[in-house]
Amino acid sequence: MDTRVNLKAGKARDLYLEDKGREEALEIFYSAWKNSGGAKALEGEEIEVTKALGRITAKAVIARLSSPHYHGSAMDGIAIKANRTFGASAQASKVLVHGEDFVWVDTGDPLPAGYDAVIMVEQLHVLSETELEITAPAAPWQHVRAIGEDVVAGEIILPANHRIGVSDLGAMLSAGVTRVMVRRKPRVAILPTGDEIVSPEVIKPEPGQILESNGVMLGAQAETRGAEVRVFPAVPDVFVEMKERVIEVLEWADLVIINAGSSAGRDDYAAKVVAELGQVLVHGVAIRPGNPVVLGLVGDKPVLGIPGYPVSAAVTFDLFAGYAIDILLGQKKEGLLLEALMAKKVYSSSGREEFLRVQVGRVGDNYVAWPLARGAGVIMSLVKADGLVSISSHSEGLNEKESVRVSLLRDTSFSRSLVVAGGDDPLLSIWNDRLKTLAEPIKLVASNVGIYGGLKAIRDGLAHAALLSHLDAKTGEYNTRAIQAILGDKEVVRVLLTKRVQGLMVAPGNPKGIKGIRDLFKGVFVNRQQGSGTRILLDYLLEREGLDKDSIIGYEREELSHMAVAAGVAGGTADVGLGIKTAADTLGLDFIPLWSEPLELVIPIEFSKIDVVTEALSVFPGGNDRDA
Repeated sequence: MDTRVNLKAGKARDLYLEDKGREEALEIFYSAWKNSGGAKALEGEEIEVTKALGRITAKAVIARLSSPHYHGSAMDGIAIKANRTFGASAQASKVLVHGEDFVWVDTGDPLPAGYDAVIMVEQLHVLSETELEITAPAAPWQHVRAIGEDVVAGEIILPANHRIGVSDLGAMLSAGVTRVMVRRKPRVAILPTGDEIVSPEVIKPEPGQILESNGVMLGAQAETRGAEVRVFPAVPDVFVEMKERVIEVLEWADLVIINAGSSAGRDDYAAKVVAELGQVLVHGVAIRPGNPVVLGLVGDKPVLGIPGYPVSAAVTFDLFAGYAIDILLGQKKEGLLLEALMAKKVYSSSGREEFLRVQVGRVGDNYVAWPLARGAGVIMSLVKADGLVSISSHSEGLNEKESVRVSLLRDTSFSRSLVVAGGDDPLLSIWNDRLKTLAEPIKLVASNVGIYGGLKAIRDGLAHAALLSHLDAKTGEYNTRAIQAILGDKEVVRVLLTKRVQGLMVAPGNPKGIKGIRDLFKGVFVNRQQGSGTRILLDYLLEREGLDKDSIIGYEREELSHMAVAAGVAGGTADVGLGIKTAADTLGLDFIPLWSEPLELVIPIEFSKIDVVTEALSVFPGGNDRDA
């Protein structure tokens, strides 16, 4: 230890502590800060959505309206009544009369009352000003954007602790959300120090004088991360003055940055001031540039000393002050993700470069990219996307497990991610919200790829768990045979998340008088996709009752989630759909219970004990006999 006399302070001074590795230094700092009660996300404040870009949500954002909130044309063409086109063919064309059979519509126009489909203008043969000829029938609701196609009222648009991006603003406003609760901006005080520091307005600085620029640079770095910043006037290298200034700024700030004076020179007082007012946790980190870093606490507030050289200041600010700001905003960042494995095969038309929206999670040693919805009007796929994968114009797609480069849309952490593939349940969005509010947030990547798709994903190491509710029609058991068929002897853990009730969702008041599965023929049905547990259950119930599925109007219409089925009924494009009661309740539909079933999570044994899985399961929002 150096015990040379510090003439200005009048006391012996200490060299900085033993160098710590960057990760070790951060762990020491975070552990002490957490124990002080300060390492947590700040409280929320409500602001206008139009002013929320870049802010962090303090709680989940719920859609007030469905989007679209009316049935609209998805194409330029004509709105028609589908049943008037049945039978049309190239050999037996049909003539439609304006005002009787069709009306002209443009993309985005509301669908006129009584009309239920759109025919593209390219498929029309104009005979006169009032007559058109068609040579193919129109299916009900073709080329129509139905109510709730993008966002359904009551759906969680954004979880808590989510940084609001450009597409998020559009998603919230299109769903009728005009005010949002966001985290208060962390208040960051930048305190330049040094006798040699002068204002940048000085025209001709003297030799030895340095124009103050670090404060502005560091302040901009803090603002970029979402902080409110004040850059204070430079403090001379006088211990008492520096100490008094730190006490002063701590009244306002959540985080104080002392710039320069962090080393162990004769005029370096940052570490001594922190030690006098609180505690020095780390003094010296084994990095270059930026070795002489001070990490300390005064009460529950971090006070950091960073070097004065501009490059060192910028680097250490990002590594340490940026880390503290992220915690105050409920964020945990890491470096750019460059390489990931495609979770499933993706087809793409050659001739055009496609930018595929993906969610990214970490499974074992690999980053995995799960593709999102690709429709041009689905803004929620941008809200959910972590990044974009470019598919070359010369390629016909991407293969499963193919290595791809992900261009990140936002800074986020993937080290604590839970990847769940398989079935669908509205509880997943609630679970995601809870995971984001943990002291150490967990990123949930949930992909609705069907029962067998989920099992194949865990078999191939592309997901941590598969969400299942699969009925075996032969035995009446759930999930066992499906697990054996795909995973064979692979050792897994099965976790019963909840029991849920499946039933028929109908409009309020049940206008069609639907009482059970035999009444599906009374109206238009909306179905789930092949491979989903709900579709398997429907086919089982129909077979048990001896009913012909081909006679059900709308059997071929498929939706990818319970909420989408509920939106179809609520929007009037269907009279009945099979799904869970939670979805019906969310949209105010009547519900006719038919079947109780378990919802299970199947986890390979190697993932069953890792922290991210056990912590996530501890906050799952399900309950026994939910909706019973």
